[in-house]
Amino acid sequence: MCGGILILIVKWARRMKQNTWYLEYRIHNNRPGLLGDIASMLGMLQINILTINGVQDQTRGLLLQTDDTEKIEILEKMLGKIEHITLNKLRAPTLLDRLAVRHGRYIEGDSDDRNTFRFTRDQLGILVDFLGHVFMQKGHLLVGLRGMPRVGKTESIIAGSVCSQKKWTFVSSTFLRQTVRSQLNDDEWNDQNVFIIDGIMSTIRSNERHHHLINKLMEFPAVKVIEHPDIFVRESEYQLSDFHYIVELRNSPDEEIVIDTFAQPFDEHMSF
Repeated sequence: MCGGILILIVKWARRMKQNTWYLEYRIHNNRPGLLGDIASMLGMLQINILTINGVQDQTRGLLLQTDDTEKIEILEKMLGKIEHITLNKLRAPTLLDRLAVRHGRYIEGDSDDRNTFRFTRDQLGILVDFLGHVFMQKGHLLVGLRGMPRVGKTESIIAGSVCSQKKWTFVSSTFLRQTVRSQLNDDEWNDQNVFIIDGIMSTIRSNERHHHLINKLMEFPAVKVIEHPDIFVRESEYQLSDFHYIVELRNSPDEEIVIDTFAQPFDEHMSF
């Protein structure tokens, strides 16, 4: 009897654990009343609609709320009977799902590397939102940001820090002036800080004291963002596999990020 009760408890826990879902379907015939029919279907199942938006190429995305997975299973079967749509996704929402619904467009990822995401300057709002969500994570997090000079890398990091309600600390930078720090103040060793590191300044244009600071910081449980991660990896003992996310920012989709054109030895007249 106790075993039967335990099984019931486990099943109940599984049903109650997930309460937010992402529904995405592609429209083949956007007939009048289609959305109303789907909304009525959700209403009959007592599934709440949190957010709804069109998402590129006749696709619609919805964030749903229910604590009953059986209702989601029923919904999946019912949606499969509607002739004018194809169900793409019905799952626990990922960060990219939430951003797609909020902004009405997908974030482009690298087909070979699931942790690499691509943005262009006209998507800075989505990029800031993305970074804001990423920076909310606790503990050690390493993010690399690729891009040519003056594309908006540092500004996006600062804005993402603001969105995540965290402070930011420049460890090395060319944003306002060429900065290579050899130590941090006691109050800066805070896991609520986002530490900004320029991969070129911290490897090619720095000294041993700065290297020691970087190594110490890499073990500190907080968010670190490294601009020009490929140079950082090339000139240090770290690997691209150490990064949790790689973000690429371009002026246009076809722009090539050529790091060797600006990763040269220190020049006091050089600015980024």
